[in-house]
Amino acid sequence: MPSKQGKFVWYELMTDDTDAAEAFYKTVVGWTARDTSIPGIQYTTFSAGEEMIAGLMKTPKEAEGMPPFWIGYISAGDVDATARDVAAKGGAVHRQPDDIPDIGRFAVVADPHGAAFCLFSPKEEGPPPGDPMTPGHVGWHELMAGDLDGAWAFYSSMFGWEKDEALDMGEMGTYQLFKVHGQTTGGMMTKPKDMPAPPHWGFYFVVGNIDAAVERVNAAGGKVVMGPMEVPGGAWIIQGVDPTGAHFALVGSRA
Repeated sequence: MPSKQGKFVWYELMTDDTDAAEAFYKTVVGWTARDTSIPGIQYTTFSAGEEMIAGLMKTPKEAEGMPPFWIGYISAGDVDATARDVAAKGGAVHRQPDDIPDIGRFAVVADPHGAAFCLFSPKEEGPPPGDPMTPGHVGWHELMAGDLDGAWAFYSSMFGWEKDEALDMGEMGTYQLFKVHGQTTGGMMTKPKDMPAPPHWGFYFVVGNIDAAVERVNAAGGKVVMGPMEVPGGAWIIQGVDPTGAHFALVGSRA
């Protein structure tokens, strides 16, 4: 079993305007970009220092008509068996397991309430990831679930995630933190009724000073739709929309 089993190991933005997206995230998050296309697939890889963090590609034909979106890849030792398990537990398989030449095997799936994610098994185990709170990395994973109890039952049984602290959000309900391999890495809650989006995963990219990051978002053509807001532990977050229409989130400090 891979040492990263059940962890988020990759993030990918699908959009029709890859040039605008590349320029935006290089400016806002500080990523470097490199063309890593393979025959038939134009692809750009974002890196923080020497560590590859995320990818960028044009929205594929099978997803045409969908708004731009970020999706996360969860490590699975056996993608085929895990995809079958997703379906057996009430989820959906949107793209059957397939190979990425010289890279690994993947599938596009969704939980029982429709929140999409990918399964991934690399051809070769890469180096261990760095500190998730290093600028340019992904510091937090957040599920706006169709139903918290149902979502927790699904993900914990699929990947062995463990509960951490449960935060009382008042009328919004409970925000359940979760651990992967003993490390607190994200949270989930029932999606607020007034949130227009369907159930979905969101990812918080780490920046330094959050106020400086907000200035970069605005200057680069993005829009802040929530925050800055302080969260438990002293960090500050924003949520926004990039120039191509994809939702994103940032986490930083005011030190």
